[in-house]
Amino acid sequence: MSLQPAPPNSGIRFRRIDLEGKPEVEARVDHVTDTQRSTTLGKGSVKVHTVEHVLAALAGAEIHNAVVELDANEPPIADGSSREFARMIHEAGRVAQADVVEPYAVTQPIEITLGDTQMAVFPHPGFKITCTSADKGGRFTQFYSLEVTPETWERELSHARTFCFFEEIEYLIRNGLIKGGSLENAIVIREDAVLTTEPLRYPEEFVRHKILDIVGDLSLAGRPIRGHVIAVKPSHHANAELTRAILGQMRRPLEQAQTFAPPPPAVEKPPAKPKHEPPPSEPRPVSSTPASEAVVRDGISLDIGEVMKLLPHRPPFLMVDRVLRIEGNKITALKQVTIGEPYFAGHFPGHPIMPGVLQLEAIAQVAGILMMRQAENAGKLAYFMSAEDVKWRKPVRPGDSLIIEVELTKSRGKIGRARGTCLVDGDVVSEAVVTCMFMDR
Repeated sequence: MSLQPAPPNSGIRFRRIDLEGKPEVEARVDHVTDTQRSTTLGKGSVKVHTVEHVLAALAGAEIHNAVVELDANEPPIADGSSREFARMIHEAGRVAQADVVEPYAVTQPIEITLGDTQMAVFPHPGFKITCTSADKGGRFTQFYSLEVTPETWERELSHARTFCFFEEIEYLIRNGLIKGGSLENAIVIREDAVLTTEPLRYPEEFVRHKILDIVGDLSLAGRPIRGHVIAVKPSHHANAELTRAILGQMRRPLEQAQTFAPPPPAVEKPPAKPKHEPPPSEPRPVSSTPASEAVVRDGISLDIGEVMKLLPHRPPFLMVDRVLRIEGNKITALKQVTIGEPYFAGHFPGHPIMPGVLQLEAIAQVAGILMMRQAENAGKLAYFMSAEDVKWRKPVRPGDSLIIEVELTKSRGKIGRARGTCLVDGDVVSEAVVTCMFMDR
């Protein structure tokens, strides 16, 4: 096995150089095909067994892009831990790359139960794992908890070896699961005796190896996790299910945003050219700069025509009439509220009031315009993902000039966060913190 550098945004991939065409399998939970005693990845007929120890070493060292080249169907077992893989990474060194790898912060508790196994993850600013392990009879019960960082990973987890119970060995051999296994690379527990060629490396080596497996299996989410994982009698199957549940929570805001997003514009076919088209009398300049990149910059105002070049919304759902100014991370826009707005017919008859959710939508639309100042967002579509700290303070009525002020507070990659305020005659009528994600149109 060898570890090779990989380009930004490519993730972790296993490459089978012993097979024709050197096929690759990406380290994603979608490719997990078996979790019996270890984690197996597969893509078509190509399989890679026992990937968790290598993945744990890469995740523990915060390596996000790498190619694992193999000349067999599984990595070398080494000494049954991740120590050799951690040493390889340490000797090779790490190189910072330009891609932005945004950790996923768990937003709500996730819990799963599979037989005697219980797994959960809770919001937490770092990556912490608390684990209790034991066999079916409750023997060798161990508990350990650790805040996982590159330093604590290598010192407290990477040396923990795999282990099995003596009564499992015959079954494992019959199923071809421990080829090359010996006391040199595994600990065998027989009744109350621990069989090993060297003393235990940690007092809680069994549970620490379970945590090592969790680190490797959770890396199949494709992004670092920020959360507190609590595991009781974990298994590779349960680890994979927890990873899938985290991935489901991770994808939910985008799926919700796509539900309410406008459909992509239809692609119009260019008119057919005549067979014998005469050459133009003089060259015509063609601009390759997207409209959004050309107009969203400091010190300018945008009229309604320019606003409609940036936003896909159209009346009656366009909540911005004019951008008054853009200054750094701040933008001020105007929505002139008229009696002709269609929602006043039902909200409310005889007492027209602008719905608060449309003021929130105005904040989101203005935030989307501001975020297009970044070159990587030019020409893309802003999906409204979430709103927090929403407050409606005063009613907005026909004839009011709604001033929308938005300040960008955080921007990483495709995701931006902004605080917005709506004012009428200088008084705050509503406010919110919104999060948007940019996607290709």
